[in-house]
Amino acid sequence: MKFPVTVEHRTGTVKIYARSGQFGYYRMAYTIAGKRQMQTFKTYSEALEAAKKKAKEIHENSFAATLTGGQAKDALAALQRLEAHYKAKGQRISLNAAVGDYLEAISRLNIPLSAAVDGYLTTVATVNRIDLAAAVKEFVDGREVETKSVNGKRPEMSKNYFQITKLWLGWFEKTFPSTAVCDLTKEHLDMFMAGRNHLAAKSKNHLRATVKMFLNWCIKKDYLSANHRLLDADGMKRQKADGGETDFYRPDELKSMLDAADATMRPIIALQGLAGIRLQEAQRLTWQDVFGTAGHIAISSTKSKTRSRRLVEICPALAAWLEPYRQHQGQLWTQSRDTYHAAFVELRKPLKIAARKNGMRHGFCTYHFAMHGNENLTAAQAGNSPTVIHSAYKGLATKADAEKWFAVTPTKTT
Repeated sequence: MKFPVTVEHRTGTVKIYARSGQFGYYRMAYTIAGKRQMQTFKTYSEALEAAKKKAKEIHENSFAATLTGGQAKDALAALQRLEAHYKAKGQRISLNAAVGDYLEAISRLNIPLSAAVDGYLTTVATVNRIDLAAAVKEFVDGREVETKSVNGKRPEMSKNYFQITKLWLGWFEKTFPSTAVCDLTKEHLDMFMAGRNHLAAKSKNHLRATVKMFLNWCIKKDYLSANHRLLDADGMKRQKADGGETDFYRPDELKSMLDAADATMRPIIALQGLAGIRLQEAQRLTWQDVFGTAGHIAISSTKSKTRSRRLVEICPALAAWLEPYRQHQGQLWTQSRDTYHAAFVELRKPLKIAARKNGMRHGFCTYHFAMHGNENLTAAQAGNSPTVIHSAYKGLATKADAEKWFAVTPTKTT
């Protein structure tokens, strides 16, 4: 092909010049209102298409015939600025679109547009584009540090909670591959939650809370605008979760399991059932915590689920089960939580006792409230709120049932 290429439409003439040297653009040249104009294009096909249109415009005298000299001068100056913007940003904007956007903006403002832009840039953080998968990895890696023990102290975050968060956010980022955080929409969140119908309402609410936590972190990292409104998505609305019936073990089941348990499991079971101590709390205790305060078990803030210290009263039945361990030292439980769960399953099998989630602690709260009729007393013992005690455990057992539960004592010395 020989350059320059001349494109004609009747009386309209436009020339296209080849790229040369370090100037990597095709140039389109034409004359309007006595002045030579030049536009640049990355590809020849773009230049040729534009040249055909321009030649037709020149023939029809669409500019000069209807514009005054001053208007033609302003139009040419505006076109030159748009051309400079294209060279700098690679973004082609028509004169009509530029004028239209400007007029729309100033019609909604009481100040000059430049002043509004300056104010916006000084008050709103610039959003940095980052892929959703990369943001999730950064978030998860940062939280993993909190699962490490420092100077022997209890980690800020449990490994179990960390793993659940990692799993759920893994679902989230894999649902939208190659998507930037700032490009997320309410439709994305609706789609994600629609794919989680296998979860119970309570689990869905926990999942929503995890996604919300992640999005709030993204705002702090300037990966997402603070006014994103993603949480307005229908899929992010909390569901009313039916907690179902509170199930718990019965006195004869507690007795059977304590009698059958080995020496390492027995105190853990007794502390849950007869003191209302959570499994995680019991497994963090030392024998000094159990026997160091007369008549009470000391649960420090570093071992409490709520990180709030409390003293738990040792009832006579619990004292009887713990007495053989008075000379023990160190941790009550030295193995993993999974090992305990597996052993507890094996313990129940020959006894033909059904699994009941948190059944020991639920049993304590149910029977303690039935025995004393005082939700504040039971809440203080269990490290819970009086409202939860009243709503979850009221009317589930009689005082006679409670007396049987707290009368479960060893039949032989271990």
